[in-house]
Amino acid sequence: MPQRPPDRRHSHPTATATTQLRDIRKTLPLRVLSQADWEHWTCRGYVIVRQAVPAANVERLVDLLWRFDDKDPDDPSTWYAPQRRAHKMRELDNTGMLELYNHQFLWDNRMERRIHDTFVDIWDREDLWVTIDRANLNPPVRDRGNGNRDGFIHWDVDTSLRPLPIGVQGVLSLGTQGGDTGGFQCVPSLFEHFADWVRTQPADRDPMHPDMTGLNVVNIDMDAGDLLVFNSLLAHGVRPNHSERRVRMAQYISMHPAQWDNEAERRERIRLWRERDHPRRDAFPGDPREWERHNATTARLTPLGEKLLGLTPW
Repeated sequence: MPQRPPDRRHSHPTATATTQLRDIRKTLPLRVLSQADWEHWTCRGYVIVRQAVPAANVERLVDLLWRFDDKDPDDPSTWYAPQRRAHKMRELDNTGMLELYNHQFLWDNRMERRIHDTFVDIWDREDLWVTIDRANLNPPVRDRGNGNRDGFIHWDVDTSLRPLPIGVQGVLSLGTQGGDTGGFQCVPSLFEHFADWVRTQPADRDPMHPDMTGLNVVNIDMDAGDLLVFNSLLAHGVRPNHSERRVRMAQYISMHPAQWDNEAERRERIRLWRERDHPRRDAFPGDPREWERHNATTARLTPLGEKLLGLTPW
């Protein structure tokens, strides 16, 4: 059996759930997803909620991300400054990750009722915590003749573990994703037939990167304000941006069952919010400038936001 990789998660598997998300039998009525959406989610491993947040939320966050990254949206010569820190998760290097986690505009989207209700549908429970995650600004690749035009495919979790990890991730698009701008890509057929596929693989297979022989990659198109939610067991990745002058922007938003009894985790979440700091996981290198601490104030939370953080109980 391969060695377990270091903790480099950004889909936040949870130990508090015991039923795989695709096997949940609904007890709560669907709030956002349709029945067809639910069936697609459980079979294909992902679902898209169109216009999950107001357009005004998208516009002000887009402006913030340009300012945060010291880039001018009208001047492509400013788009290619070296990344400030390397990722331990090497495939994330130079993919436009922005180490911004606690700004009011990020929290405004996390606290949108439609976002929470989507994850209520996914988990079949209301008592959820939102992940403290970041954003992305991905300009076109400069040298279209070099590199992997197809991007990468990986899992966010170790698929050799038994029982399999349970987790979910979400991507809120802040602009058009698709075509030559690239964006999210995945392998739904592998998710659907994972158990059968594993039986055909060698015992020492890479548990984080599937052998793509015979597998088809599906490219996902999204518009500004659309939320894509995917199961951690869905093999996925990012296609490079091969457009001429268009950037791709997104915010990562996910939720998982609240862990009110985990006092250490709860206090750390509150500290991150209050001090405008970054999570201490391998996937999150943090901003060496500490821009948020110097340029933002602690986000104001609604009653829902206080519950999503862990400041007040459900």
